[in-house]
Amino acid sequence: MSITLIGVAGILLLMFLLLFLGMPVGVAMGLVGFCGICWVVSVNAALGMIGTELWNTFSSYSLTMVPLFVFMGEICYYSGLNRRLYKATHTLTGHVRGSLAMASVMACAGFAAICGSNTATAATMTAVAMPEMKKYKYDQALSVGSIACGSTLGVVIPPSVVLIIIGLYTGESISKLFYGGILAGLVLAGFFLLTIVILCRINPDWSPIGERKAFGEKIRSIPNFFEAVLLFALVMGGLYAGIFTPTEAGAVGSLCALVISLLARRLTWQGFVSAVVDTLQISCMVFVIIAGAVMFSRFLTVTRIPFDLADWVASLNVAPIVVLSVIFIIYTIGGALMDALALLLVTIPVFFPVALKLGYDPIWFGVMITVITTLGAVTPPVGATTYVVAGMAKDIGLATVFRGVMYFLPAYVLAIILLMAFPGIITFLPSLIR
Repeated sequence: MSITLIGVAGILLLMFLLLFLGMPVGVAMGLVGFCGICWVVSVNAALGMIGTELWNTFSSYSLTMVPLFVFMGEICYYSGLNRRLYKATHTLTGHVRGSLAMASVMACAGFAAICGSNTATAATMTAVAMPEMKKYKYDQALSVGSIACGSTLGVVIPPSVVLIIIGLYTGESISKLFYGGILAGLVLAGFFLLTIVILCRINPDWSPIGERKAFGEKIRSIPNFFEAVLLFALVMGGLYAGIFTPTEAGAVGSLCALVISLLARRLTWQGFVSAVVDTLQISCMVFVIIAGAVMFSRFLTVTRIPFDLADWVASLNVAPIVVLSVIFIIYTIGGALMDALALLLVTIPVFFPVALKLGYDPIWFGVMITVITTLGAVTPPVGATTYVVAGMAKDIGLATVFRGVMYFLPAYVLAIILLMAFPGIITFLPSLIR
């Protein structure tokens, strides 16, 4: 059996068998990588790889940005920033048909801009928005669908932990990935809003019109946007101006979020402790996945699968867009079957060299696969975000949540097509960074 075939067998058989049996993703990737190198090279080489590669990975200064950005999002969560965002958005747009669903999407986008977590956004926005939409007798499927899909913006709009990991994994600029995700996330959010408008026009009884707030009340709601805008502008503006690195941006953002919350007296001691504990849990989960991915990628490098695949694809007599479409279809299907971050870490060593060989911009490709795998957060059988929403809205069945998500699938498809047809939407802002 050739080395390449051994690699393919390791990926297709052992990896997915372990995942199917319920083994944690990071552990499964690490085990496959270790066993693969034992088989292909030697046990001593595999043992040496564990010590050397894991030390090189976890001693990296840039990896410290993961817990920093997670901590910033957790502080904002426990200080109730998402609730203030939703209330302010609802106050400004409450008189428009479908406004509560649109407010949910816009609040998700705003919270995602400083949180970067799908599940955290889904949990908090369900708790905040669902009571209001029930009060105004909104259609259940529309309500949960808008929250579940709006929550997926957390991995596209920066600072996104997924984009951070892609940058660390591929060696691409994290700052450029962040800026590439801004317009991509806004495009996706825009299609969500358009979907709500169309659905409410076709079915007016799904979204009764709320009362128009007084002008003075609208003005008083505007300061509720300031905290989110300030944090986002500080982090992204500092990165763009070159004042600090992505890691320093995470530290500055966390400190400012903590100071703002304390000065406003919106963060309790219990909330602070919970933020620290959640940050540790999420960061450890991400680090275990990264460790497994590093070992797995070394196995792929030894088997030369990425390089052989890239050479084979380049030799095909088909247009590059055809190959790219097949890759994106694989990501769409894979995102529905396994965790998005794990899918990216498993497949990037294989498909990233192919994309570069075909001449595609690495920043554009990194953001595109992030957008595409957001589908996996809402589609069965994994659909982590939908399960969070269903768990929070206990009186609404999982089937209703998935039905609501189906209304928004055309929005994902249209956004992906638009970003493929006009790659400049993603690459414009990164091109402005030196």
